[in-house]
Amino acid sequence: MDPKAVKSDLVLILDYGSQYTHLITRRIRSLNIFSLCISGTSSLETITSHNPKAVILSGGPHSVHSVNSPTFPSGFVEWAQKGGIFVLGICYGLQLIVQRLGGLVEVGEEQEYGRMEIEVAKNLGIFGNKKVGDKQVVWMSHGDEAVKLPDGFEVVARSEQGAVAAVENRDMRFFGLQYHPEVTHSPEGMDTLRYFLFDVCEVSAGWNMENILDEEIKVINDTVGPEEHVICALSGGVDSTVAATLVHKAIGDRLHCVFVDNGLLRYKERERVMETFESDLHLPVTCVDASNEFLDKLKGVVDPEMKRKVIGKEFISIFDAFAHELEKKLGTKPAYLVQGTLYPDVIESCPPPGSGRTCSHTIKSHHNVGGLPKDMKLKLIEPLKLLFKDEVRQLGRILNVPDAFLKRHPFPGPGLAVRVLGDVTEGNALDILRQVDEIFIQAIKDAGLYNSIWQAFAVFLPIRSVGVQGDQRTHSHVVALRAVTSHDGMTADWYYFEHKFLDDVARKICNSVRGVNRVVQDITSKPPSTIEWE
Repeated sequence: MDPKAVKSDLVLILDYGSQYTHLITRRIRSLNIFSLCISGTSSLETITSHNPKAVILSGGPHSVHSVNSPTFPSGFVEWAQKGGIFVLGICYGLQLIVQRLGGLVEVGEEQEYGRMEIEVAKNLGIFGNKKVGDKQVVWMSHGDEAVKLPDGFEVVARSEQGAVAAVENRDMRFFGLQYHPEVTHSPEGMDTLRYFLFDVCEVSAGWNMENILDEEIKVINDTVGPEEHVICALSGGVDSTVAATLVHKAIGDRLHCVFVDNGLLRYKERERVMETFESDLHLPVTCVDASNEFLDKLKGVVDPEMKRKVIGKEFISIFDAFAHELEKKLGTKPAYLVQGTLYPDVIESCPPPGSGRTCSHTIKSHHNVGGLPKDMKLKLIEPLKLLFKDEVRQLGRILNVPDAFLKRHPFPGPGLAVRVLGDVTEGNALDILRQVDEIFIQAIKDAGLYNSIWQAFAVFLPIRSVGVQGDQRTHSHVVALRAVTSHDGMTADWYYFEHKFLDDVARKICNSVRGVNRVVQDITSKPPSTIEWE
């Protein structure tokens, strides 16, 4: 997808490392405005090439006083003023504006974290739809504060402690919020963003999935020659299936889908997925059993990043072999590989600004982003790489992918390799995990909870615990249950099950799965954890 072809003004986010940065992107898109997130230390040429209507400087963990703290490039302010670009700084972004334009930022006498009340001091600019004296609860997360504003700036809101909460210079079109309007803990935050973008910046909205579908089909047809063939790596998940359906709509039978059994699938996943492809989606799919090859390569590998790299490399090896077989049959070798890479995959495979590293594996590399070998022979087509999961589901509905399939919980590309902590080939860890996971997911479905949960799964832990089963001492495995709610996978909260449900599931697991005598529940949100354990 070419961002320049989107029928909407672009709001560009410069990322300075806040855990909430990509939530800003998602919130803006929910207003039908196209938004992209790039590194806050990007060059001026990169920033200007996107031709944004507005730029948002995100929050971040840094202090503007720190050596090598990330900042926008030289010439940014001049470019924004000359081009009539609106700039909004959030948290660290506000402090960056103040410091770079000649103001003063110091360590606050009283740091502000969590929910705080702010009061509107002037009903101008970003608070033009408020009244002086209006109060609202917001989410603060800062230790530094602006104590002297640059020339031309004025305070438009203060916290209950008297600290600067919002500033602006309307002539320059520069604005700043010391709090995070993008999080749900700031109840009026979306109203503030909406007013800023539509009333202050006068951004036009035109971001919708119908336009994206038309644009993607055009891009695919422009990329793939009329006689060229394409391979699609189908995992059985929503992302790759929507990507395959989209490409199939564009080029028809020149798409050749391959489903690889890598030995890391869930209980009866292969049979269930192949049946769905054939009966419901009518996609041409070849199943390749490569379980022995993958498990041989993973023997002894315990580092989660190395697992992903090994799996990514082996997948490409399988795809190359599949391409050679197709070449014998078709007389021409497929040149492209379709993958269901999403925007969060790209985001989570990149490091935080100020880390001194280029794009790599900061949170986790995905086998379809950071895990691919550099000498890969097939060229990539990634039609979903600028979309979030919920947007992919919207696109899937337009493409008539069955709703039951679209509601499937996400399943990671590396499969159970990232749900078995440690060596996946050791003992019968995979078999135990498959059984536990099946019991857990089936119980969720039977309770009518499946569609209320974003993702649920079991994890095999590399520890044993003492138990008593059948009046005998046991020293058996421990498994964890994980279930979360989310909107787009960028943030998540753990799902609260009724105690009876957990009791029933734990009893069934311990009574049905040989080798397990203890069940624990993961009750961590994202952040600080990721949804998957590895």
